[in-house]
Amino acid sequence: MTRGVLFWLRLNSATAMSDLGIRTAAARDIAAITAIYAEAVAHGTASFELEPPDEAEMARRQRELSASGYPYLVAEQAGTIAGYAYAGPYRARPAYRWTVEDSIYLAPQFHRRGIGFRLLGRLIDEAQAAGFRQMIAVIGDSAQIGSIALHASCGFTLTGTLRSVGYKHGRWLDTVLMQRPLGDADAAPPRLPLL
Repeated sequence: MTRGVLFWLRLNSATAMSDLGIRTAAARDIAAITAIYAEAVAHGTASFELEPPDEAEMARRQRELSASGYPYLVAEQAGTIAGYAYAGPYRARPAYRWTVEDSIYLAPQFHRRGIGFRLLGRLIDEAQAAGFRQMIAVIGDSAQIGSIALHASCGFTLTGTLRSVGYKHGRWLDTVLMQRPLGDADAAPPRLPLL
């Protein structure tokens, strides 16, 4: 990401987003979260789900992550949920417990306004404060240049691309893997216990 693009993102998020609030998701946000995700599932390639989950399933997922100590956030502007982001387990086996995978989704009308930058930045801060050491982005579809650029602007580096691992909307899709260290990363042993 060039310095000019980073400056624009920071300026845009600092000025145009002054009325943007980022907070922990609550039960009252589930309808908006479900609608945002349904749009991404039905029309996009960021998620490899084929059928959008209903509100009950999205509420169950949010409760489970939050109860397990993972950050789950919403971005709200003028009373409207503009997007949401959360960190969840990267893999189930216990040695992975210091590594999280991020997910971030914005309503289409809120794309390219700096909201994703602020939301992901806050998610990184909260995951780091919780003691996690690495954050992984598993980006559906190598054509998701906006998501790839967003993650790069927040300190993620490209670690690889898995070619043609998903099939959706009549075409094969790649998965792009990006990684960002958190806190002490691998410079010191982790604090125990975590989760």
